[in-house]
Amino acid sequence: MKAQKIKIALLFGGRSAEHEVSLISAASIYNNLDKKKYEITSIYINKEGNWRIVDSPLLAPPDLKEGLFSSFIPWAKKSTSKAIEADIYFPVLHGPYGEDGTIQGLFEIADVPYVGATVLASAVGMDKAVAKTLHKARNLPVVKHIIVLEKDWIEQRESILAKIRKEFHLPFFVKPANMGSSVGITKNKDFAQTESALQTAFQYDRKILVEQGIQGRELECSVLGNDNPKASLPGEIIPCREFYDYSDKYIEGKTSFGIPADLASGITKEIQRLSIEAYKAIDCSGMARVDFFLEEKTGKIFVSEINTIPGFTEISMYPKLWEVSGTPYPRLLSKLIELGFERHKKKKRKVIP
Repeated sequence: MKAQKIKIALLFGGRSAEHEVSLISAASIYNNLDKKKYEITSIYINKEGNWRIVDSPLLAPPDLKEGLFSSFIPWAKKSTSKAIEADIYFPVLHGPYGEDGTIQGLFEIADVPYVGATVLASAVGMDKAVAKTLHKARNLPVVKHIIVLEKDWIEQRESILAKIRKEFHLPFFVKPANMGSSVGITKNKDFAQTESALQTAFQYDRKILVEQGIQGRELECSVLGNDNPKASLPGEIIPCREFYDYSDKYIEGKTSFGIPADLASGITKEIQRLSIEAYKAIDCSGMARVDFFLEEKTGKIFVSEINTIPGFTEISMYPKLWEVSGTPYPRLLSKLIELGFERHKKKKRKVIP
């Protein structure tokens, strides 16, 4: 008897500044899902937050945008929502309104299985400031940083600029707390640029980080699992410019990679250990990519950030690191789906008060 296919709802696009990245990741995932095993419903979410079922993520952007859209909100005016038949939901929504716990909250309300981190882990992972606080509380090595709120920036601009000048040496980074794919990030090599850098970051978030630059190597490690997560071999990013920015990640693609990274075995094991600790610190499940700096002068390892929906493009580190660690892309996707079902099943066993 022929096995029944698992029905997957693949969600992509979204309201964030990483909309276009999501389209690329979703197309890659779609191409690597086993069509003999899975039946895929592709759901495109536009930049206004409305959705429509499309043939696949492989459609050109103009074709994705054509047609009648519906609202996720059932009481919205002119809502023409179609019923979706899915056994599990697979969000490929980078950045706010997809990676930050919002869509995960909708899945929880609907009581349906989904791939990736829960509401809590997604929200914490998205907020770099909160994630750093939790990592620091767990005694993980984090880079020196300060958090600046927009309200304080408006009211105390001169004192904040003076604090930055006093506490940081060049270069340092200014970045939005809730954004990914290097959107809104400035590498500051001149204190005269500081005000402009903060203004740029505040375009994307009300909370930003000023973070000391580290001279050394940029490393990444993929983590997979629920209660017993495993870490891949680490990889290295070798940027072609000042840092691994949005353009080089998704447009030019000139950066080179070490997959796996050429590291001493002791450093590899430590990166893997810290990756799992960072993952557990935010109570993550499903998947995440943990980013690191390896300081050139001291050999110190610093946890940079954790990404709960990492890039899944053809050049993205998350699937590539698992591939060199013995888990091919299609098998990785199947494992992520299995983990989503596993977590949902365990939750259903709990008593509802």
